[in-house]
Amino acid sequence: MKILDYLSAERVDFEVRHHPLRYTALEEAAAEHLPGRMFAKTVIVAVDGEYAMLVLLAACRVDLDKVARLLGGEPRMASEGELAELFSDCELGAEPPFGSRYGLRTFVDEHLAQQPTIAFRAGSHREVIIVRWDDYARLEWPRVTQLALGEGVLV
Repeated sequence: MKILDYLSAERVDFEVRHHPLRYTALEEAAAEHLPGRMFAKTVIVAVDGEYAMLVLLAACRVDLDKVARLLGGEPRMASEGELAELFSDCELGAEPPFGSRYGLRTFVDEHLAQQPTIAFRAGSHREVIIVRWDDYARLEWPRVTQLALGEGVLV
């Protein structure tokens, strides 16, 4: 199911913005004149054959030691082939932060959870969705925890 259809079916108020092709979360935030502290990026990791979705601020890097403790094993980044298989309705690298829609557990960094509004990719590198954090959390029920290196970067 496309994420726009899902949000509409769940009667969530959201805004869709379109922009020229951008590949990184920070580039997309800049293209939409959004602060990096409200733009969510997704990172998919695998531990012992199980995939998990990590959702962080665009400017943050994943602390793999924290993730290892959280997931109980040594995480590795999912390959492009794995991403293509897991997210067949999305452009590679443009996965929306709804792991549950793809059978994945979703973990959100605590710094992102502090934002009243978040933005994220809509499954493409040309569309961004903006929603209230409360609506996202109500639909996804992510586990909020520490995922970022250091204290996180609020830009």
